[in-house]
Amino acid sequence: RERGAVVYDGEDLDRQWGCSWLLGLVADRIGLRSDLDKVFDGNKEMTNQVLSLAAYPFLGTMSYNRMARWQREVKTFTETDLTRKKITLLTQKITEQNRMDLFRLRAKRLGKGELGAVDSTSISTYGRHLVDIRWGHNKEGLALPQTLEVVIYTLNEHMPVYYRTFPGNMPDSRAIETIMTDVEHAGFHDLVFITDRGYASIQNIEKYILKDQRAIMCVKVGLKIVLDKIKELGDFSAKPDGMDIDVVSKLYYRQYDLDYEVKSRGKSIKKADRLKLNLYFNSALRGEQQRNLDVKIAGQKQSVEMAIANKEEIADAKEFAAEHDFFKIELNTDNTIKSYALNEKKYEDATVTMGFFANMTHKLDMTAPEALANYKLRDEQEKYFQQMKSEMNSDRQRNWSEDGKTGRLFVLFVSLILGSFVRHKWKSTCLKDKFDSSLDILDEMRSIRCIEHKGHAKHITPFVGTQVDICKAFGFEIPKGCEPNCRSRQPGKKRGRPKKENKN
Repeated sequence: RERGAVVYDGEDLDRQWGCSWLLGLVADRIGLRSDLDKVFDGNKEMTNQVLSLAAYPFLGTMSYNRMARWQREVKTFTETDLTRKKITLLTQKITEQNRMDLFRLRAKRLGKGELGAVDSTSISTYGRHLVDIRWGHNKEGLALPQTLEVVIYTLNEHMPVYYRTFPGNMPDSRAIETIMTDVEHAGFHDLVFITDRGYASIQNIEKYILKDQRAIMCVKVGLKIVLDKIKELGDFSAKPDGMDIDVVSKLYYRQYDLDYEVKSRGKSIKKADRLKLNLYFNSALRGEQQRNLDVKIAGQKQSVEMAIANKEEIADAKEFAAEHDFFKIELNTDNTIKSYALNEKKYEDATVTMGFFANMTHKLDMTAPEALANYKLRDEQEKYFQQMKSEMNSDRQRNWSEDGKTGRLFVLFVSLILGSFVRHKWKSTCLKDKFDSSLDILDEMRSIRCIEHKGHAKHITPFVGTQVDICKAFGFEIPKGCEPNCRSRQPGKKRGRPKKENKN
C-alpha cells in the first residue's frame, strides 16, 4: 500500500511556489545542488540557504535586508528565516576553499575543447574598507571607487565557470597570469580562452605559449606583428592582393603561420605551437573610417585658420595641440599661431590600418573564418554582464568586510549559473516567441502557489496556459494532480455523474 499524504503541522501558509520550483529543478538538472552539497560537506541546509539567496535576485526586487519578509510570500528552498544577521553569518562562513572546490566540481562537467570567454566588468562599491577598491575608469561615470570582476563564461554550456575580483584600477592585460593560475589549479585543463583586445599584449601571448594555453585572442592592429603584415600588403584601391573573401561574413581574410620562440626557465627555448595570425579587411568599414578622418582633419584645420584670422592668443599650448593633434603648430612669442602643417606621419599611421582587424590563435587548427565565428560568440558574455547588472540588481558592491564579500560573490556566482541556464533555454526554445525576457518566464510561474494548512496535506495550485509550455520547454514533469484537464485517479472510471440505467 502506498504511503498517504504527509500532514502539515506548522503555521498556516499560502505562498508563491512555481518560480522556486522551476529554479530548484534547474539546480538539479545542471548538477549545481549536488556540487554545493559536496562543497559544504553534505550540509544540505546550508546548500538550501545558499540556493535561496541565489534565487532572490531573480524573484525579489529589494536588497537582502528584506529577505525574511519576502519568505512569508514565497516558499524558498529553506524554511529558516534568513534575517540580516543570519545572512551575514552565512556568507562569512564561505571561504576560498569553498570557491575552489566549486570550480573543481564544475570543471569536471565540461566537455573537451570548451570555449571560455574571459572578460571583466567594473562594479562600483559603497564599502570603504575593502582592499580591492580603487579609483579607476568607470564606464558608468559614477563618482564611486570600484572593483574589477572577472568572469569566464562557457560558450558551449552557456554558463559561468570561474570568477575573481581584482583591484579597480587593474588593467586586463595584467590580470591574465593570475586567471591562468587559478584555472589550472581548478582543473580546467582543456579550456580554450577567448579574449578581447584588452588582454592583448606580447607578454600575454608569451604566457600562453609557456603555459600551453589554447586561445583565440583579438589583437590590436597597432601591434608590431600585425602592423608589419599589413604594410607587406602594400598600397591598394579596392582590396589588398593575396586576400580571400569569406562568403558568410563578406570579409577579406588571410592567415599567417607565425614562428615564435619564448625563453623559458634557464637557457631553454620554447616554440609556439600552431600560433597563427588571422588578418581581416572590411572595405565598407575602411570607407567609413576614411570619411570620418577627413571630417575630423577638416574641422581641425578650420579651427586653426579661424584662430589665425582672429589673431587669437593661445592660452594653453599643450591643450590646443591635443585638440588639433593632426597638425604641427608653431607659435609666435605672443602665443599667436605662426604656422601650421599636416602631420604626415600621424596621417599615414591612421590610414594604413583602416578597415583591418585581427586575431590570433594558439594550439588550434582553425581557419580564419572559423576563428572569427568562434570569437563572435563572445557577445553572449556581454549579455551575461548586462543581465547581472540590470535584471539581478548587482551593479553595486554592498559589502563592508572582506569575508562578507567572499560569501556574497560566491552566492552571486551560484545565482548567475541558475540565471544563465534559464536565459539559454529562453533563447534556444519556443519561449522566446512568448516572453520578452528570461525574467518574464519566472514571473509567469509566480502565480503557482503552495498552500499549507495545519492538519492537512499541502496543496499545489494547477499549472495552466503558458506555464505548461514552460515545463515542456525545460523538459520538467508537472507535479501529479497539477496537470491541465487532470483525469480521475481511478483507471477506467469516467468522471461526472453516472448514466441512469434504462429499466425498460
